[in-house]
Amino acid sequence: GLATTPTVEMAVLRERAAGGIVLSASHNPEEWNALKLLNERGEFLSPAQGEIITERADADEATPVTYGDLGDYRSRNALPDHVDEILALDLIDPEQIAAQNLTVVVDGINSVGGIALPRLLHRLGVAEENVHCLHCEPTGEFAHPAEPRPDHLTELTAAVPEHDADLGLAVDPDADRLALVDEQGRFILEELTQVLVADFVWQHREGPFVTNLSSSRAIDDVAARHGQSVYRSAVGEINVVERMKAVDAVLGGEGNGGVILPDLHYGRDALAGTALILQHLSRQPSGRSLGDLHDEMPHYAMAKENLPLPDVAPDRLLSALGEHYNGEDRSTIDGLKIDFEKSWVHMRPSNTEPILRVYTEAPPEGEAQALADRFRGELQDLVNTLERE
Repeated sequence: GLATTPTVEMAVLRERAAGGIVLSASHNPEEWNALKLLNERGEFLSPAQGEIITERADADEATPVTYGDLGDYRSRNALPDHVDEILALDLIDPEQIAAQNLTVVVDGINSVGGIALPRLLHRLGVAEENVHCLHCEPTGEFAHPAEPRPDHLTELTAAVPEHDADLGLAVDPDADRLALVDEQGRFILEELTQVLVADFVWQHREGPFVTNLSSSRAIDDVAARHGQSVYRSAVGEINVVERMKAVDAVLGGEGNGGVILPDLHYGRDALAGTALILQHLSRQPSGRSLGDLHDEMPHYAMAKENLPLPDVAPDRLLSALGEHYNGEDRSTIDGLKIDFEKSWVHMRPSNTEPILRVYTEAPPEGEAQALADRFRGELQDLVNTLERE
């Protein structure tokens, strides 16, 4: 049946299952439907576990069983259990949220988020007449490009002020990523979803936060306000989760709108993120809005570029570049990241394409793009040099 990825992850735990399978294109176009495989903890497989599955599939050694040896199956809706677990969190007070009489616009992109988010909002105390849905019919034919970015969510940014709503919510098709729109119709960068949630959680408990190397420095700035620590991992949810366990983090996430709350489960969860954002709003002094919270956050600009890698090994290329920056703060956990005083650049090979991804961040937008252009140029010069050798 229809279920969000975090709902399946939690169902694996509740059912004490051997694993889970989610059929989803995630944030990609619908023609990229594929399998997300979960282990017995409801977490994504590690690279080593994935290799074992691939080798078994390629071996083609499976044999059919007789009728008498067939197993069975049962079907049930796991969403109510998921929502119950969210409402049971000590951080969540549905009565306090209900007292705010919030109005919310939801963009469900014609997928499972269009079912799950309205039901969660009603259980959190948002009146049915105050939930306005865009593309909440789960046809599977996405109403706009699947990744929740500002240029894909123009209907939502227009609808929030039209409905005099307090906020807008957008998710990717399997609802593990959450993007926000404030009451003025301003899109809040996905990078800040985890930062806003952390700002709320740190007001009520102490402990480390884990995110990946490509996430914004804004989380470090907010952590400093609360006297807390931030740890970085390689890009990828499983890497963030493993690091969270190692440092006993109270919260984690990725700059793509993913929020991971270990009190619930070790997986990105847009429903959990939604509940925490609404709770954060409900505890603000009268008149303070999501826009006010957003304006108080640190703001940086990011730029992203790609560099084709036809015949040069990425490790060799990044090692050569790293030698030019020996005096800087560098990390080689995942490709090469160089931290400067007010900016950073992270270069890593794509897991799916023969390209090198170049991410940068700096306070003003023009500087972030200039930094990306600079390093893309330096990398291209090195590619040309190495190809001649």
